[in-house]
Amino acid sequence: MSEIRVTTVSDTAGTGPVTLTGQYAAKAWVNFNGTGTVAIRESANVGSITDNGTGLYTVNFSSSLTDANYSIATNGRDGSAAFVTSNFRYNVAPTSSSLAINTGSGGIFADLDYVTVTVTR
Repeated sequence: MSEIRVTTVSDTAGTGPVTLTGQYAAKAWVNFNGTGTVAIRESANVGSITDNGTGLYTVNFSSSLTDANYSIATNGRDGSAAFVTSNFRYNVAPTSSSLAINTGSGGIFADLDYVTVTVTR
């Protein structure tokens, strides 16, 4: 059996991550605090989050995707035991450079302290 051990895998120029081809991998993901001043905790291919009002956010990709035909998985929670949701916003069309989400509970928009979004294509 072969074994490969590496610390970093980069493109042929050594300037960035490799581009996955032939696989369906996460093209972008983000974990952010959606309360107060919105702050990204960690991310890949997400340059910023736009706060569009209570429970309304736009996830902006660092590098545009091929098109807007991607799959989105979201999740969220607040600091209490209350049931909360995080959803793709169906009334705002996704683009190759961004997507809109909303968070809240019981159909009422609310800011959450923990929001995650994963984009797969």
